[in-house]
Amino acid sequence: MKAISVFPGKPNSVHVADLPKPSLDQVPDGRGVAPPGYDFLVIGHEGFGQVEAVGPNVTEVKPGDYVVATVRRPGKSIYDLIGTNDMTTDDTYYERGINLRHGYLTEHYVDDVEFIVKVPKGLKHVGVLLEPTTVVEKGIHQAYEIQRRLKVWRPRKAAVMGAGTIGLLATLVLRLKGLDVTTFGRTAKPYLNSDLIEQYGPFDLVFEGTGNSGVVFDSMQALGKNGVLVLASVTGGDKMIQIPADRINLEFVLGNKVMVGTVNANREYFEMGVGDMAQAEAEYPGWLSKLLTDPVKGLENYSELFKKLTSPNGAIKVFCEVA
Repeated sequence: MKAISVFPGKPNSVHVADLPKPSLDQVPDGRGVAPPGYDFLVIGHEGFGQVEAVGPNVTEVKPGDYVVATVRRPGKSIYDLIGTNDMTTDDTYYERGINLRHGYLTEHYVDDVEFIVKVPKGLKHVGVLLEPTTVVEKGIHQAYEIQRRLKVWRPRKAAVMGAGTIGLLATLVLRLKGLDVTTFGRTAKPYLNSDLIEQYGPFDLVFEGTGNSGVVFDSMQALGKNGVLVLASVTGGDKMIQIPADRINLEFVLGNKVMVGTVNANREYFEMGVGDMAQAEAEYPGWLSKLLTDPVKGLENYSELFKKLTSPNGAIKVFCEVA
């Protein structure tokens, strides 16, 4: 069985690995399918597939069903024990295609039904968008949960920083909630600056997903009183910038503002995503399909896949059609 893999920590190590086809008896206590002893990691934490076979005790799905598997797997913290693996406090986490568990860029995989989410047949053409949608679902849901502190919170204006896949999906979900949404593309200043913030803001909710840490501080200044800023970017490096720290702090304190980070998603958010994607297909027919700009056929064409990912040239969503 073919799978696209990397040697963790080794640059430019993408390759096609050969793995034995998994079987149903490889699901011990729902802990995934990556046996010990591998020196490579099968990548791909987003996936969409069709069930080929199920175990004798599985009733939730059947052969022929369309499904998406969640990404994070249980650790040992109290949050893992109650099914919120995405909120783990363990230093070591288990994540399909990212850390200590093989991913989905392979011909077959097997997993515990606890981590398998059924996708309606009517969404099969956009099912690959479910996993990134869950990142958005969690961040926005967490914002509303936090704002229970106010007893009454009726956000009207939202901003989305970043117009990639995550940003566009965040725009969609917020609009489905009835908010007036302004989406900013990731373009160097002076495009995203104080003039734009003054023109369109302040905002009740800001969803930041650019991957640019500097935009976080612009977003903090765009937030209105009692507002929530959701941070979904994963940034690296040691970038340094100058910011009006006293003013930002003062406005957060006097304005009762909140900033929260969000990563990954558990089953609850996958199920929310299915609901919102179905609503989107009803209200904005064909819109989700337009995000799927760059398909690559076959695992053997992984070089083309990575070329499109690293040099997108206008691509919104690059994805591999395994079969």
